[in-house]
Amino acid sequence: MPKDFVHYYRSPLVGWLELRASDEGIHSVEFIDKPSRTPSETSHSLLAKLVAELDKYFAGQPVKFSVPVKPLLGTAFQRRVWSELLRIPYGQTASYAEIAERIGNPQASRAVGSANGANSIPILIPCHRVVKSDGSLGGFGSGTHIKQRLLELEGAKGKWSQGLRA
Repeated sequence: MPKDFVHYYRSPLVGWLELRASDEGIHSVEFIDKPSRTPSETSHSLLAKLVAELDKYFAGQPVKFSVPVKPLLGTAFQRRVWSELLRIPYGQTASYAEIAERIGNPQASRAVGSANGANSIPILIPCHRVVKSDGSLGGFGSGTHIKQRLLELEGAKGKWSQGLRA
């Protein structure tokens, strides 16, 4: 198991994020209520770079995250879904059904939803950009209110931006 580096990041929009990395890449971004230990300075170059990119992202600047992502777990199917999520541009959305179609398994929209739920690197692997076919939000492990905030930050449009809730 690679050495794990941890940093706590306070976002102005969604609260605390626990960032975890190894020398190979970022392997976890978790929405948390508060740090489990005293926040410290970033002690790893990948985490420092991620913090700089998150600062830009939460300032409303379109960011294509350049830090390598390295999920520690995931089935082959989940990894295919996550790879496809990386192709959804900033400020745009795709439906669960569209992602299923793109990975060559058009009947797998529910499985795509499950793969999104298993994504340990939200924001960087942008599972928040996946919505229901009717344009409503669908689910999000940390709550649809956070998903909505991220989509609104990016300027994405959908039912949620017209005052309707998923």
